[in-house]
Amino acid sequence: MNVSDIFQQLWQTTGIYNFIKPVEETMEFANGFEQFLYQFGCPIMLLICLFLMWLGIKKQYEPLLLIPIAFGGFLSNIPICDIAGPHGFLGIIYEAGIHQGLFPLIIFMGVGAMTDFGPLLANPKTALLGGAAQFGIFGALLLALCCFGFTLPEAGAIGIIGGADGPTSIFITSKLAPHLLGAIAVAAYSYMALVPVIQPPIMKLLTTDAERKIQMSQLREVSQREKIVFPLLVLSLCVIFLPDACPLVGALAFGNLCKECGVVERLSNTMQNALINIVTIFLGLSVGSKLSADQFLTVQTLFILILGIVAFSMATAAGVIMAKIMNLFLKEKINPLIGSAGVSAVPMAARVANKVGLEYNPNNFLLMHAMGPNVAGVIGSAVAAGVLLAVCPH
Repeated sequence: MNVSDIFQQLWQTTGIYNFIKPVEETMEFANGFEQFLYQFGCPIMLLICLFLMWLGIKKQYEPLLLIPIAFGGFLSNIPICDIAGPHGFLGIIYEAGIHQGLFPLIIFMGVGAMTDFGPLLANPKTALLGGAAQFGIFGALLLALCCFGFTLPEAGAIGIIGGADGPTSIFITSKLAPHLLGAIAVAAYSYMALVPVIQPPIMKLLTTDAERKIQMSQLREVSQREKIVFPLLVLSLCVIFLPDACPLVGALAFGNLCKECGVVERLSNTMQNALINIVTIFLGLSVGSKLSADQFLTVQTLFILILGIVAFSMATAAGVIMAKIMNLFLKEKINPLIGSAGVSAVPMAARVANKVGLEYNPNNFLLMHAMGPNVAGVIGSAVAAGVLLAVCPH
């Protein structure tokens, strides 16, 4: 091998040479656009990942996960080095934590350790609002199945976006449709971050001025005994009626029990802080490994983004409408705005409900009332996930 051959080989291993893939004569493309994506997919995805980083850093849209996801996507689109491959750094993390379902479960433990179910226990009927919001999941599932040509497992994975629960979306997608993980994860966390933008117009459209001004009485104090029994009761019911949901519900219940029992503060603090932070880093990077150009730059991704916003909007609307229906039978009325918090974006959705309520009545503090359906939505999305695992082949 002469000097020119060595330099030629070295040049062909550089990123500059491999950013634009050469088209061979044997390759066939459906159209020119498909060929364009094949050739320029990597640089396009690098720009998209930089945009996601900008959203996380500048706009602070779910930065704890959006930044690791975007950086993982950036790494996965670097040519030649195959970081996201089976033996690459991101590929190894993905196999251990996502494919086996470990990371989402640890995240759920941390969520349980950080969640106070007191508002739900103080006003149990708000659980119906959290349950109603799950309509978005199954509504989007039917749309994906009947109108967009997705398979049942793919439709189930897409529908879970409506629960506004990132770890659940990742857990279900890794089981039912791992090839859609990148698009679904980005959609789920993007729409969670856009709760303050998406929800208020829907809430105002479906409620009257008088309904938005409804003041709710102060919640009763919930005892420690009730808080200890609750996660055990939820898990027991899950064991009896829906065992497929037990991994998620069990992790949530364990984290919450450690928080409420008061005798394992070290474990609770670890789950709330160090453990969930470490896993969040690895979760984001490994999800980003699925943002490679060949998996993300597809028509399916566009459909997923559309169905995701539809699912989230349907979930918000269903919670508000359920509150209006309940008011037909209740003597002490519920402010329908808190129904929008039935999605499990904790506590952002509850804060949005409180903010909109204060716009119409400065004395109307709905935050704690909205936390009831909000934490019910966390349980509801886990239960919905169990239903999908039970009915969808995987």
